[in-house]
Amino acid sequence: MPPPSDIVKVAIEWPGANAQLIEIDQKKPLIAIIREVCDGWSLPNPEHYTLRYADGTQLYITEKTRNEIKNGTILRLAISPNRAARQLLERIQSSCLDSRLDALKELAKLSADATFATEFINMEGIFILMLLVESGTNNLLDKFSFGEMLAFSLTAFLELMDHGIISWDMISTAFIKQIASYVNQTTVDASILQRSLAILESMVLNSQSLYKKVAEQITVGQLIAHLQVSNQEIQTYAIALINALFLKAPEDRRQSVLPSSEGEDSDLHLPLTEMSSVLAQKQLRSIILNHIIRGNRAIKTEMAHQLYVLQVLTFNLLEERMMTKMDPQDQSQRDIIFELRKIAFDAEYDPNSSSSLEKRKAMYARDYKMLGFMNHVNPAMDFTQTPPGMLALDNMLYLAKLHQDMYIRIVLENSSREDKHECPFGRSSIELTKMMCEILQVGELPNEGCNEYHPMFFTHDRAFEEFFCVCIQLLNKTWKEMRATSEDFNKVMQVVREQITRSLSTKPNSLDQFKNKVRCMSYSEILRLRQSERMSQDDFQSPPIIELREKIQPEVVELIKQQRLNRLCEGTSFRKVSNRRRQDKFWYCRLSLNHKVLHYGDLDENPQGEVAFESLQEKLPVADIKAVVTGKDCPHMREKSALKQNKEVQELAFSILHDPDEALNFIAPNKYEYCIWTDGLNALLGKEMTSELTKNDLDTLLSMELKLRLLDLENIQIPEAPPPIPKEPSSYDFVYHYG
Repeated sequence: MPPPSDIVKVAIEWPGANAQLIEIDQKKPLIAIIREVCDGWSLPNPEHYTLRYADGTQLYITEKTRNEIKNGTILRLAISPNRAARQLLERIQSSCLDSRLDALKELAKLSADATFATEFINMEGIFILMLLVESGTNNLLDKFSFGEMLAFSLTAFLELMDHGIISWDMISTAFIKQIASYVNQTTVDASILQRSLAILESMVLNSQSLYKKVAEQITVGQLIAHLQVSNQEIQTYAIALINALFLKAPEDRRQSVLPSSEGEDSDLHLPLTEMSSVLAQKQLRSIILNHIIRGNRAIKTEMAHQLYVLQVLTFNLLEERMMTKMDPQDQSQRDIIFELRKIAFDAEYDPNSSSSLEKRKAMYARDYKMLGFMNHVNPAMDFTQTPPGMLALDNMLYLAKLHQDMYIRIVLENSSREDKHECPFGRSSIELTKMMCEILQVGELPNEGCNEYHPMFFTHDRAFEEFFCVCIQLLNKTWKEMRATSEDFNKVMQVVREQITRSLSTKPNSLDQFKNKVRCMSYSEILRLRQSERMSQDDFQSPPIIELREKIQPEVVELIKQQRLNRLCEGTSFRKVSNRRRQDKFWYCRLSLNHKVLHYGDLDENPQGEVAFESLQEKLPVADIKAVVTGKDCPHMREKSALKQNKEVQELAFSILHDPDEALNFIAPNKYEYCIWTDGLNALLGKEMTSELTKNDLDTLLSMELKLRLLDLENIQIPEAPPPIPKEPSSYDFVYHYG
């Protein structure tokens, strides 16, 4: 008799018959089990059948996946993937339009299953599907609810390609043109448009040769038009395609895909690869600002991510200037420095001047010193360090030309101070530009799980330069508040960095709001915030307080543990992440109220609230959990090479290892949920909660509890050691004796 762990009790359905309740021996071949089931219903040719899940996934069960079957699972006897693929292939080529539509609907569902997809693709089904899209589109659009057939065809194509069974490079130019035509149409069904944009994005991300073909077909004007619709899903797909084109563009083409805007509006119907540097980032920016960011709707997670990616890629256009050293021998570059001097002091070198060369050099050196350059003789040498390279000089020139009064005021104000108290404009500008590049991560690739975009950077065509202009004023103001000298330069820069990052964290909607934020973030306010944070972290280090902390810490840890378990009981939606593209598929997992079972299952869309236990078909007893592993130790991080290379995804990955030698794999939607779930699972297993979130929560709650218990001791200094015991008195005559 096989051990109990090898037996799974399930129900198997067949249309028109009573369900069979059977015990599956996991050591027995799957074909033998199917033969027994067919015999129960007197069905001939058991080799023509297989088992599928009866839930929403309807995935086929294979020898590789059979160990995932749990007790109580409802299965369905179905025709084998090979026969299903062959039948669907015949039906989608049928002359009967109703039969073809039904077949495409079923194909769209089954294509998510890798077993079926392999069979269908091996029968050249993907090419037949492409031919249907290429040839039958116009008729379908006219006759069947704006392309119902086409929508299912595109869905099936996207699902089939997502398995990575066949290369994207095999796609024909005719198919690309057909898909691009849907994007370029002004009136097309939303479902077709969404799928077409998603297919083009996958083409660009998965093949450099397809990038070129797609870029030849898609017009910037049409992509911008899709950003002005009311459907946020279409807007998201449109921005995702723009980001993909920009991300995969060759280095020499990136300026033409998403450049900095100077000059008049260009023809928006030129192909992306032929757009000049005028491409209306101005138009793109203003449309995103007015139709998306400032819309009345809430920005969804995926849209926030795409806006963040666009923000990063836009700032990355500055990388070339940031990494370009100034050539001290280049006269045109030296003329820029001379122009800074001219604007500041309204002085220009007269070649006919009778002044001697030595006097002119001395005058220049004096002016360059007043401008705050480190090298007074040849200030060009100040711009040979990368980063920030020539980007710092660009910022200084922008300030001098576009905000001339501000520039002159900053320079003259500092030149009138004592030497040791003047804030060196040149040195400050260079270090500030370098700091801004670090804060905004110029030159770094976008993080997969990040959604931190800043609305204010979409409010101006030259947002980086305007950001610099606000920050250089902040630096000068902070320098005065700190009464700094040249020896305090690094301290001032540290304070300014903190002022900028704290202000950015509030997500100001405009540069003016940011200016108001940093104006309020004075040096005294920074000191107050630092002191407050220090009080909650570093103070209370005397032995009595340490002893009290140790006494109440177990209570606080238990409180955090209960919070983590309560969050697991509420459940979380997890996105299914592929190593080929981001998916819009989700699954949900939550802990039972008695903390004994994990319930999970697939969802059609991201839920807005909790998902009922009854909707989650799968179960995992907590008692079966062997261990929880994270990062590169997870099975799905070892299996998917592309995901393995993505550090951001790897940092959000964790897996539950359970009997019999199986794993439930997760990729958290963000770092917070990652900490909640890893902490909660460790708490279930009786292990220590070690996440950064737990450490922060523990510090915060301990500090609050200590302060509450010590309220009566306010303004009383707590000694480091207990007071000494006094000496015994010489006599006890003072003791009162009762008579």
